[in-house]
Amino acid sequence: MADEEPYGRKLGMRPRLGLGFDWALLTRDSLAQSEWIIDFEFRATGPDRGGGNLQLWYLKDGRPQVETPSIYTIGAFDGLALVIDMYGGKGGGIRGFMNDGSTDYKSHHAVDSLAFGHCDFSYRNLGRPSKVQVKQLADSFEVIVDGRRCFWSDKIKMPSGYFFGVSAASADTPDSFEIYKFVTSSAPGVTRELPKREPPPQQPPPAANPGGQTTDQGTQQASSNGQLAVQFTELQNRLSTLSQSLDNVFREVQSLSAKSDARHQDLTKRVSFNEQLNTMDQKVQSIENTLRDYSGQFSSIRGVLKDSHSTLNEGLTQQMTHIISTKSPRIGTFVVVIIVFQLLLAGIYVMYKRKRANGPKKYL
Repeated sequence: MADEEPYGRKLGMRPRLGLGFDWALLTRDSLAQSEWIIDFEFRATGPDRGGGNLQLWYLKDGRPQVETPSIYTIGAFDGLALVIDMYGGKGGGIRGFMNDGSTDYKSHHAVDSLAFGHCDFSYRNLGRPSKVQVKQLADSFEVIVDGRRCFWSDKIKMPSGYFFGVSAASADTPDSFEIYKFVTSSAPGVTRELPKREPPPQQPPPAANPGGQTTDQGTQQASSNGQLAVQFTELQNRLSTLSQSLDNVFREVQSLSAKSDARHQDLTKRVSFNEQLNTMDQKVQSIENTLRDYSGQFSSIRGVLKDSHSTLNEGLTQQMTHIISTKSPRIGTFVVVIIVFQLLLAGIYVMYKRKRANGPKKYL
């Protein structure tokens, strides 16, 4: 079904009355180019526990191989399949499968182990179309999702002449898938060829004109075609060289982007360290300011102590001088005491002599 939305025209497949669904679309004509690019845009919406899978096919036999539109039920196919589903329980992912017709996927006991590439890819309920780009170049195969590389290999080379297709199958709680874009284009440097169809019936050659005019015209036309072929080959080589140069530039840009990310992380770590240093500097400045405040108080206390010491020294000197001047004994009193003491001793000696002279005398 096709309808209009802000994103443009789309092809939408929605469940009805909560029932599941499955569907498949395949191109009518095969692809003649050996190098190609697919631009695919879709949107998936559904309930929180909804599910389902969406497949991109590149098959050899086209519609007869896609009997049931799922990688788990297709059987033995010949070609490539990209599966978008909720495998792994990480919010969605995209996986790549290849088969040459020798493996029956329907009866295989571990289909998931057959994937040759995968990456995480959140695609449900984004409110916008998700973009998937598949590139098959001369020397590489690449899958890009929403502008970033999903997986890449230089050992995969898909042949031309296969058919493209899209299919979807729902789970018990189905999602709705809406296809907004499916465009196949030639890779840069590759000339676009028409799809392979039945050739038109050949027309009989025109009758020869008399005088050999037909032969001259054929010779001129062959010469002109040869020059065009040479110019076309030269142009193709130039375009191929330009494509390789663009690929080299793209790789250089990716390398510079990786270096820039690493530099940004390094700068982020340094900025964090500088912030810690600034915080420590602020704390040190705060301590210095506090010490300056206390320095003024210490100076005030020192002045008070100095004044108290000076006052104490002056007062103590004056007090001692006063005490010595007022409480010390006088020299006259000291002389009188000495004289009195000497007179007392003299009196005692005189009394002793008198008593001895008046006492009885002893004779032998």
